Amino acid sequence: MTDYANDVLVSADWVEEHLDEFGSDDPAYRLVEVDVDTEAYDAAHAPGAIGFNWETQLQDQTERDILSKEDFEDLLGSHGISEDSTVVLYGDNSNWFAAYTYWQFKYYGHDDVRLLDGGRDYWLDNDYPTTDEVPEFPAVDYEAGGPRESIRAYREDVENAIERGVPLVDVRSPEEFKGEILAPPGLQETAQRGGHIPGAQNISWAAVTNDDGTFKTYDELAELYGEHGIDGEGTTVAYCRIGERSSVAWFALHELLGYEDTVNYDGSWTEWGNLVGAPIEQGEAE
Repeated sequence: MTDYANDVLVSADWVEEHLDEFGSDDPAYRLVEVDVDTEAYDAAHAPGAIGFNWETQLQDQTERDILSKEDFEDLLGSHGISEDSTVVLYGDNSNWFAAYTYWQFKYYGHDDVRLLDGGRDYWLDNDYPTTDEVPEFPAVDYEAGGPRESIRAYREDVENAIERGVPLVDVRSPEEFKGEILAPPGLQETAQRGGHIPGAQNISWAAVTNDDGTFKTYDELAELYGEHGIDGEGTTVAYCRIGERSSVAWFALHELLGYEDTVNYDGSWTEWGNLVGAPIEQGEAE
């Protein structure tokens, strides 16, 4: 297990020790790889891992929103996941999309969901077992809870945060934050305007992880955010471009540090940067 947060973060060794359970028809344990597409999963993944495409399976393609409760229930149940399953999620880009999926699981009240520390790259780089076989599990009924709105921010909440001076954490690159680019190189531009939400601080999502993709220690995370005046007192709003990188920061703040009033603005810059009349700032934070 990891040195801390054992209820939400598990090591690659722990996952390897439980591969038999993850591969069983018994829904007690389920392992899920979440990527922006499934080409990497198709080539190689942890034995017993289910593959989810973040864009087509975990997003409502019409609404550009998270899945409805009914669709969430259908997706999980059809893959042999019950509301009582211990679900471990992992994925590419140091768990960008796995962290977003973790947040969505929590939004719909799933109690026992965890991240594989380091994600897909850590698993592959350290020669843990892989396969190209796609598991098939018997379908089960899944009954979602929630939604737990206490972990989600909407644009009205962001507007209120600006007025009240609530900390806003922009986890994008400095170039995105300053408005020099609209998206990371090679990724789709999803906004009309560049910049950041007024009053936001630029604390990169990558600052919470080590070079191997594993999360930094509790003390390191507390120091990182504490230097920006974020100590768990009051509400903190995290955002990025489409909500996936901010989910990594939300996980670090809410789940690892235990800052209960941290919320994820999953509309993020895709919404804010396209709103007519929404205030933005460009350049360095003041």
